[in-house]
Amino acid sequence: MRFALFVIAFIIVVGGFAAYITWRLLGPARLGRNKNLAVMTAIVLIVLTTPATIVFRNAGIENPAVDLMALTGYIGLGFMSFVFTFLVLRDLLLVVSKPFCNRKEDKPKAIPAQSMPDAERRRFLLNGLNTGILTGAAVLTGYGFAEARQIPQVKTVRIPIAHLPEDLKGFRIVQLTDIHVSQTIRRPFVAGVVEAANRLRADIAVITGDLVDGSVAYLSQDVAPLADLQATKGKFFVTGNHEYYAGAEAWIEKIRSLGFTVLLNEHRLIQQGNGRLLLAGVTDYSGGRFDPRHRSDPFQALAKAPPADYKILLAHQPKSIFNAAKAGFNLQISGHTHGGQFFPWNYVVFLTQPYVTGLHQHENSLIYISGGTGYWGPPLRLGSPSEITLIELMGIS
Repeated sequence: MRFALFVIAFIIVVGGFAAYITWRLLGPARLGRNKNLAVMTAIVLIVLTTPATIVFRNAGIENPAVDLMALTGYIGLGFMSFVFTFLVLRDLLLVVSKPFCNRKEDKPKAIPAQSMPDAERRRFLLNGLNTGILTGAAVLTGYGFAEARQIPQVKTVRIPIAHLPEDLKGFRIVQLTDIHVSQTIRRPFVAGVVEAANRLRADIAVITGDLVDGSVAYLSQDVAPLADLQATKGKFFVTGNHEYYAGAEAWIEKIRSLGFTVLLNEHRLIQQGNGRLLLAGVTDYSGGRFDPRHRSDPFQALAKAPPADYKILLAHQPKSIFNAAKAGFNLQISGHTHGGQFFPWNYVVFLTQPYVTGLHQHENSLIYISGGTGYWGPPLRLGSPSEITLIELMGIS
């Protein structure tokens, strides 16, 4: 039922965007009946392709043809998103500027016949703007695609900590998150990320959820390079919301087989010399909706925890920081937001989360949110680059 509602909501929302695009582009263009029909057919196909591929995946129909459909549909959605955004901005500017354009000292009571070409001139200018919008959207789609598909750059984040034991100074954590191995992100990308992460020689490696979008049966070989991810004191994983869409229990077992410790409201003590680091992990903030046993609980993750010099929580969604701070964690490491991924969503994602990207102070705790290692949906990155995160614990006096 939840999945059916998602598909219906997707079609309604994206269909509304498509209707607006059709109205504001085709009306002034006067392309003729056949060309209008062709453009509208293309728009309808873009709208329906993505939910169709999701239905196929949920039905167990996973093959290269469906992968190609997904890639084409998602690129089309990204292009439509840019077009819709620019059309809305254009129309807002037209509305705001209209009173100034209509202002005249002596407004005539009737429009003389010889002034009628002004209407054609306005239509010509409007079509010119529309052409510019389509061209700009195409350029940004191409650029965003290239940005999303490259292996992410390393982003180093230094965490200042008072009274940190000498043996924990310089402790290195490599964070991967929101890789979204799927119909459009496959083994070569994962292998490239692992290779880049291994060059950092981290003490621990963590994946903070949303590793996959698809079944273990279909994506098993694509996540296989993660077995080669190296960290001297272990590899750790917590679930994201997308693991629950793809079959969380099966993926948890698969991820364990790749050498990861999966933290399901649990903790581990990491000893380095005389320094004691407590690393805990919670299930996704929404996990309890899918399985009551997976209700996210930072307090449970600390149950019976031994004394430690510094306490870190791995939590997919930034929303977990409210309870994490109350539970007494010093630092939460999260993902989920993708930093909005591409314009203009990087400016509105803050409506759903308390923090979007970067390092923030929350009460007596810190939270770091990665912009994500992969992408979800449209294979685009614009204004929010992907990252492989290297977190270093730094002592301060």
